[in-house]
Amino acid sequence: MFEYFKECDQIWHAGDIGAWEVVDQLADFRPFKAVYGNIDGADYRQSFPEHLIFEVEGVKVLMIHIGGYPNRYKSKVKKLIESTTPKLYICGHSHILKVMPDPKYDLLHINPGAAGHHGFHKIRTIVRFTLAEGNIKDLEVIELGKRGQMMN
Repeated sequence: MFEYFKECDQIWHAGDIGAWEVVDQLADFRPFKAVYGNIDGADYRQSFPEHLIFEVEGVKVLMIHIGGYPNRYKSKVKKLIESTTPKLYICGHSHILKVMPDPKYDLLHINPGAAGHHGFHKIRTIVRFTLAEGNIKDLEVIELGKRGQMMN
């Protein structure tokens, strides 16, 4: 999987980290940001926040594990979106890959699916994109193979 990060400046994880080895590998490879997920215990919750709001290349980002998606946001996330006006909203939790615009809040929602082997997802996925001059571009979904099977 790490070959897909060669050209990346940062790696972001939307929660359900599950193993410190994942944190160590990703943090050693590139600058790393993460939020904790619902399967992550107290040690992860002390090391990572529930949500992050940050800006990269003129794009404000909101990242949280449990948040919903356009027209179905959790109330806490809706308030965060309304108060911080991100251009990119990333969440996890469902492990279901979704990339969809939200014209009401003028943002792009991304749930990258899940790259790990645990969960209900069938195909392991990551999402890679470029942020430049206030824009989100070159977005690509990368399939890593079936859950439970390693790539060749």
